[in-house]
Amino acid sequence: MADRAMVVVRHIISLLCFWLPAERRKKIERWLRGREEFGKLQRSDWVLMSWGKSGRTWLRVMLSRAYQLKGNLDARDLLDFDNFKQHDPQLPAVFFTHNNYLRDYTGNQYSKIHFQGKRIVLLVRDPRDVAVSQFFQWQFRMRPKKKFINDYPPHGSAIDVWDFVLDKEAGVPRIVDYFNGWAQAIPDLKDVLVVRYEDMRKDPSDVLAKILAFTGTEVTADQVQQAVEFAAYDNMKKMEEDTFFKGSGARVKPGDRDNPQSFKVRKAKVGGYRDYFSDEQCQQLEEMVAQLDPLFGYGGQQP
Repeated sequence: MADRAMVVVRHIISLLCFWLPAERRKKIERWLRGREEFGKLQRSDWVLMSWGKSGRTWLRVMLSRAYQLKGNLDARDLLDFDNFKQHDPQLPAVFFTHNNYLRDYTGNQYSKIHFQGKRIVLLVRDPRDVAVSQFFQWQFRMRPKKKFINDYPPHGSAIDVWDFVLDKEAGVPRIVDYFNGWAQAIPDLKDVLVVRYEDMRKDPSDVLAKILAFTGTEVTADQVQQAVEFAAYDNMKKMEEDTFFKGSGARVKPGDRDNPQSFKVRKAKVGGYRDYFSDEQCQQLEEMVAQLDPLFGYGGQQP
């Protein structure tokens, strides 16, 4: 109830700030969202950290199913912070975040100190695939207001996928900086498990089992396997088409049923960015990704 009240307050304040200059409104909106997130962070049992379009919804569905099986919960309920814990105290409150608005509230623009003491699963994906997927999210699913407050190219901008992936605020350069910032923070935070999307695609059962063990929830091997099968690509597509999950809002729902590119579950392809660029463009992107910390295994010297 407290979380809902804070959301209502944010909406009211946003309405009252309508006449303020755009940048001032943006700053207030981001601070208010950060305050909401900070409250959840403090009450969470563990944190799932990622950049957008890194496979978080897929992992959320797998986790949801594993917890549902353990707690005998409805398969149509999607894990959303502490909703499962309210039904079964043995299940965790999981805080899903990109560490976006939190920075505006805490003032820690570069430091990750507000995460100290929390167990963190850091989900990463090749920045080139992330940026391409984010382009379609921006083009077909993202609301104009969210584009504004997150410094994405303005709504209606006539840019193509190549322009987008080169964008310093939304594309590969920003994602590389984000990953490198986390690589620097991990030694101080200590309790961090790095999970690669590509490894999840290769062996989802193994990765899911590692996450559940790391975060302290005991499940059986059979429950892990059932969770993986439940969240398989074809079933995820069907569940999105059927709006299977209750109360998930736009999270697992197509933006336009007649446009395959507007679906949340789109391609799930490793290295799919190559389908959109020339050899020369791919080489340019490879040079950008080579600036990544080798911890992640995407560029430069492999770990």
